Amino acid sequence: MPELPDVEGFRQVLESCAKGRVIRRVDVRDTGVLHEVDARRLRDALEGRRFGTPERHGKWLLARTGGPTLVLHFGMTGRLVCGHADEPVEAHDRVLFTLGGGRQLRFRDQRKLQGLWLAHDESDVERLLRRQGPDALTVDRAEFEEVLSSRRGHLKSALTDQSVLAGLGNLLADEILWRARLRPDRGVRDLTGEDCRRLYGEMRRTLRSSVTAGCVPPRDSWLTGHRDDRDPRCPRCDSGLRRSRMAGRGTVWCPRCQPGR
Repeated sequence: MPELPDVEGFRQVLESCAKGRVIRRVDVRDTGVLHEVDARRLRDALEGRRFGTPERHGKWLLARTGGPTLVLHFGMTGRLVCGHADEPVEAHDRVLFTLGGGRQLRFRDQRKLQGLWLAHDESDVERLLRRQGPDALTVDRAEFEEVLSSRRGHLKSALTDQSVLAGLGNLLADEILWRARLRPDRGVRDLTGEDCRRLYGEMRRTLRSSVTAGCVPPRDSWLTGHRDDRDPRCPRCDSGLRRSRMAGRGTVWCPRCQPGR
């Protein structure tokens, strides 16, 4: 599933491919990815406009045009691809944006769990994002500690709740908690001030590295690099990794590096 680093990569694709270019044509090949707008209204609103500087908030991407804003969420399998209008269309290319200079931006998505919205003004953007917490990449430590302090329940559930922090998914949460040496089932209200400072610092470092890589990288020195091994071992202490389900998701942690309290 695309997480914050992947969506930041899609933002860069959008910026490098489309910024400043006129939207010559919008072809909707599958209306199943459109939300609150039909194909005709999408075409009428966007054709003839220019894409501006895109923005990202958590897992949401905002494609500004100086008028309506195209709002994208990539669900589990969505992505943006930049190519040329004469290239063959693939089976999962759902919406094509033909741009000036012959370029074409494609929204490609196999499972169609999210998709595209059209925000007519800033109040529409705010409505779509109203349940999102602060962006995990830009939140400062004081706000991070404030939003966590208002939560109950397990730490991993809080980190992956988009209304608490926007952008963290399953892989990032497990990686950050492993680096911070905190168990995923630790109670949020049991965290000390030092725990919060360490958690925030590891989140920042993990996100910076992941954004540079364009994904949560499966490096040998990362928990992510071993979670799918047949006999997963901790890359820090070589203990056997544990697997469970938390917040409905597969969760991996090291019982030695992330002890309970």
